[in-house]
Amino acid sequence: MSDSSDASPERRGEERFFLGIVVALAIVAGAGSWVAVYALSHHEKLQSLPVDHPRRLVDFSLTDRTGRTVTRADLNGKILVVSFLFTSCSLTCPEVSRRMAEIQRLTAGQPDVLLVSVTVDPRTDTPSALAKFGDKYGASTNRWYMLTGAKPVLYDLIGTSFLPQDNKDPFNSMPGNFTGTERIAIVDKKGNTRGFFDGLNVATPAAVVANINHLRDEP
Repeated sequence: MSDSSDASPERRGEERFFLGIVVALAIVAGAGSWVAVYALSHHEKLQSLPVDHPRRLVDFSLTDRTGRTVTRADLNGKILVVSFLFTSCSLTCPEVSRRMAEIQRLTAGQPDVLLVSVTVDPRTDTPSALAKFGDKYGASTNRWYMLTGAKPVLYDLIGTSFLPQDNKDPFNSMPGNFTGTERIAIVDKKGNTRGFFDGLNVATPAAVVANINHLRDEP
């Protein structure tokens, strides 16, 4: 039996190359785990983004993915976690929806909290399209509303209660020309939009829950 000193230079080179790959993969895996743990353990440092000007939830009547009608009155007295989507989006919307799914899990058993996702593309996002989308993320039909409807109603709700529009940007491909659609909004029980969190940040669900607990303590 020969030891490694008897191996050819080519064989020793292959072994070193293989060992290098193993070490690199271990470092990457360890770094990824460390980043995730660090983000979650430091969620208290993730502050909400301010609202550009005072915004309140306007009156509306829209259709949920189940086909039922949802109005402003159905949300009265609830703390709302609101996101924005269009089902043909392949980058940011799935990530934001993963954050929403985690928020749904973290707020299970809290009837004063509702999740709402509003489409910016009602022509494509029919109730059936939203139903398929919601199923991908385990969205509860009773706790996580996904809303579509007439474009003027949707755009009035989004533009008045949540996000600015930039109609002068020729490179804005977002339906409705809304900016900040990757954000997750928090609305208090009185219907005031209180702030936003980055829907692409893995620490956002924990930060949102902390913010919800803070809102509960308000008079």
